[in-house]
Formats: sequence, structure tokens, C-alpha cells
Amino acid sequence: MKGSRGWRWAVVAVAMAGLAAGVGCKKSQVDPFPATGAVTGWQKTDATRVYAAKDLWQYIDGDAEQYIKAGVVSTSTSEYKYDDKVEAVVDVHTMNGPEGARKILETGLTKDAKKVPLGDECVQYAQSVAFRKGPYLVRIVAYESTPETPQALMALARAVEAKL
Repeated sequence: MKGSRGWRWAVVAVAMAGLAAGVGCKKSQVDPFPATGAVTGWQKTDATRVYAAKDLWQYIDGDAEQYIKAGVVSTSTSEYKYDDKVEAVVDVHTMNGPEGARKILETGLTKDAKKVPLGDECVQYAQSVAFRKGPYLVRIVAYESTPETPQALMALARAVEAKL
């Protein structure tokens, strides 16, 4: 009887260790996309789509390889509309670490990039905002340019950053 008790304790100990390891490895799912009305003037116009690294070519064909080399784990994307005037897309690339996010952000810099304080590093253009925060690289691109586009994009970027 004493031997079987020891065996049971061993099974319980192994099971508890497995549960503890599973809890420690589990990543929380982040939903960085603000709901309609969460940012003044912005409406989320479609469901969020998620692409695993192996399927990224379906979304950014021709440029997916650079993201894969930088360690992309997945890409989530959603579309928005600002005051029924400006349509924009928000892409959130989850990388396997901050170095990959930095690498991709720096690769796309041009001389007209304006550095702004957001996340770990952020640049703004007339019709886009790109920033990194930890393992995340976020790109927000507007399809139209209006006088309020830059400010509206920054408001949306701040809301996304706050949820990461």
C-alpha cells in the first residue's frame, strides 16, 4: 500500500509541474484594435483578419519574406473609416521579439519620416503612421489625404498603442 501511495504522489507532482509549465508558456491574446467609437471619428469597418507567418504571402504578397526573416509570428489587420471621409488599414505584426519589429520599422524609413513620441519608436508620414512597441510593429495607412488625416491617424495609433 505504501508503494502505491508514492506512485500516486509522483503522478500528482508530474501533473502539477505540467500545469505550471503550461501556464508559464501561455501567451495572452492581445486585441489591439479599438472598437467603433473608442476613438473620436473612427469606425471599425470589418472583422479582424489574422495571418500566421506561413500564410502572410496571402496578405502582403511580395513583401512577406522580409517579415518572415525578421521573425514575424502573425499579422492581424482591420479596416477603419474616419468621419466617412478617410479609409485606413491597421496592421499589427507580432514578432518573436523587439529586434524584429525594430528591423522592419527601420527598413522602411525615408527622408520625409517625422519622428513622433509613441511606443518604443514611431514615425509619421502624410498618410501613414508606423510604430513599434516591444514585439509589435504597427502600420496604419490611410487611402485618402485630407487636412485632418495626420492628426486622425495619430489618434488611432495612440489608441492601438494603449491596447498593446
